Amino acid sequence: MSFVEGLRCRECARAYPEEALHVCEYCFGPLEVSYDYDAIAATVTRERIAAGPDTMWRYADLLPAPAEAPVDLGAGFTPLVRADRLGAELGLGELWLKNDTLNPTGSFKDRVVSVALTKARQLGFKVAACASTGNLANSVAAHAARAGMESYVFIPRDLEQAKIVTTAIYGGNLVAVEGTYDDVNRLCAELASEHPSWAFVNVNVRAYYAEGSKTLAFEVAEQLGWQVPDHVVVPIASGSQLTKIHKGFRELHRVGLLPEEPHVRVSGAQAEGCSPVAAAFAAGSDHVRPVKPATIAKSLAIGNPADGWYALDAVRSSGGAIASVTDEELVEGIRLLGRTEGIFAETAGGVTIATLAKLAAAGVVRSDERVVAYVTGLGLKTIDAVAPHVGPTATIAPTLEAFAAAVDVDD
Repeated sequence: MSFVEGLRCRECARAYPEEALHVCEYCFGPLEVSYDYDAIAATVTRERIAAGPDTMWRYADLLPAPAEAPVDLGAGFTPLVRADRLGAELGLGELWLKNDTLNPTGSFKDRVVSVALTKARQLGFKVAACASTGNLANSVAAHAARAGMESYVFIPRDLEQAKIVTTAIYGGNLVAVEGTYDDVNRLCAELASEHPSWAFVNVNVRAYYAEGSKTLAFEVAEQLGWQVPDHVVVPIASGSQLTKIHKGFRELHRVGLLPEEPHVRVSGAQAEGCSPVAAAFAAGSDHVRPVKPATIAKSLAIGNPADGWYALDAVRSSGGAIASVTDEELVEGIRLLGRTEGIFAETAGGVTIATLAKLAAAGVVRSDERVVAYVTGLGLKTIDAVAPHVGPTATIAPTLEAFAAAVDVDD
């Protein structure tokens, strides 16, 4: 059962049909999915959700794609981990980690791609395509293979080798482009016009694709016993994930799954080498000025974020903040998360944890808040970022004497 009414412009509110459209033809504002919330409220219940699959598709009533035959690798319903050791290090009383490293291709992108390709198939597309900084490339290639769709994935040429291999393994077309992600994205926008029969998940079906990120809010609320956190910290690339998490918490109240309107403070995290949204926040500006990325956090290296202004608005309206961290700080964030909670995050996760630490030290994230930090990608994808900083604590001969000489053991 679908509760989608169509699409609506986020700027001028003009209505559009439920088609592969992403930009308003009148004001060029972005389109988003419009739902019949009254009908959803009359249908959805906590019990109905609990009876669903142990995946993101348990929230099908709140998604824009049909759940009868989803393009599904099992994404979602990842663990929400109580992080007492990390919380103690940061001076936080109640810290949780949403561990999306455990999705099928190792990142939250499986959520948005599952929705996008399910919708694309419903709309009659047989070719899947995308511009990607890495994680989306992995996910589109994998889901397209699962669906029997041809795929064309476009990436910057200097992407991490692990992400190149873990895209190519699925057998689709992988095209490396000499340039930044913004150059790749620009090319894909042009290709979407040249090939209208291709479903570019972050171009012509972007309105549907972006809705998958709402499940990161839905799951947290359900896993907390249908309660919401006081504060969440979310990495920012395009800004879409943050805005949809903010939207997701509010939708739960709108359809009656939460009795009271939630007031979740939303904060954002960026790498200093690509931090246009953080810079605008710090300057008190509404203008997100594009930058040329220069950071090892390649999955966040979007210099001209499509949803940057909307991320700013969500953060400001919720009472959160946006901060950035250096590459050195993000590596320390990866190591801190690993040694305290046993989770190996990619560079984007290091940005989130390092930013959380910075905001906690500044008193922006408070010790009396229930806090959730989103860890959105697996560290094995960006192992080169931490390889120079970790290794064996000792190299010894295979004897007891050698071990005793090299390692100080506390009995």
